[in-house]
Amino acid sequence: MSDLLISELTEDMLEGAALLEASCFSRPWSMEDLKDAMEKKDIYLFLTSLYEGKPAAQACLVMAGDEADVTNVACNEEFRRRGFAGEILVNLIEKGKERGIKAFFLEVRSSNTAAIGLYEKLGFKTEGVRKSFYRDPKEDALIMWKRD
Repeated sequence: MSDLLISELTEDMLEGAALLEASCFSRPWSMEDLKDAMEKKDIYLFLTSLYEGKPAAQACLVMAGDEADVTNVACNEEFRRRGFAGEILVNLIEKGKERGIKAFFLEVRSSNTAAIGLYEKLGFKTEGVRKSFYRDPKEDALIMWKRD
């Protein structure tokens, strides 16, 4: 994966990150939300990646104490099934641990078997369900945790 360039979100990556958000989520973060995540480094760690000059994958940690919510995991449809989402998540978790994070959690659509499989491969375990968590369309979320 030497051609996959992973870095923290920067000003010149905002537009690409917003487009990737919009292509992957029914309720994407706005450009202002992304800019906020980029600027508030004590709360957010937002990683993005480029492959062949195009946005490939991205993910964010929202940190509080020694726990972090893994959110905004997105992968460009053109690059799915190539390990890019997994690579960015491995980097995100490593950088979170460097900042003192000991437990990571996330919500995932109960029907998203590909994402669930990836999260399980990375050591996340399902510990609960949030009923009707998602809208557009309405669906339950599995709550998954990875703890040291």
